[in-house]
Amino acid sequence: MRVDFYQLSRDPAEAALPLIARATLKAGERLLVVSGDEGQRGRISEALWSKLADSFLAHGDAGGPDDARQPILLSDRPDPANGARYMAIADGMWRDGEPPFERVFFMFDEQTLQPARDCWRMLGNRDALERRFWKQQDGKWVEGP
Repeated sequence: MRVDFYQLSRDPAEAALPLIARATLKAGERLLVVSGDEGQRGRISEALWSKLADSFLAHGDAGGPDDARQPILLSDRPDPANGARYMAIADGMWRDGEPPFERVFFMFDEQTLQPARDCWRMLGNRDALERRFWKQQDGKWVEGP
C-alpha cells in the first residue's frame, strides 16, 4: 500500500480533491472519498462538479442503489461499495479499509496535524507500506522530506 500524506495549508481538501480524483480516473481506477463531516462531503461533491473548468467528475453519495457504478463515491466510512482500490481521506482522521486499499491520499490541516503525525509513525511500523509527504508551496504540491 502507498499512503500519500497531504498537508493542507492554503487550500481545503475540497480544492485539492478534484485534481486527485481526475488523476485517479485517468489511471483507470475508482476512488472512495471518506469524511465524517457531512458538510465537507457536500462541499467536496460541489467541487467535483464545478472545480475543474474543463470537466466535471461524476460521483455519488454512498448508500444509494447505484454505488457499485460510481467512479467516485463519497462516504463516511472506508467501505468501497464502488470497488475502489484508491481512497482519499478528507477529514484528517485515519481509517483502515478492509480489504486494505492499494493507495490512500490522507489529507490533514493544522487542526489535525498531531493525529497525522501519530498516523505517520503508526504506519511506519507496517510492512509493505510506502509513505510520502506532500505540502503546498507557491501554489503547487511538492514532495517534502
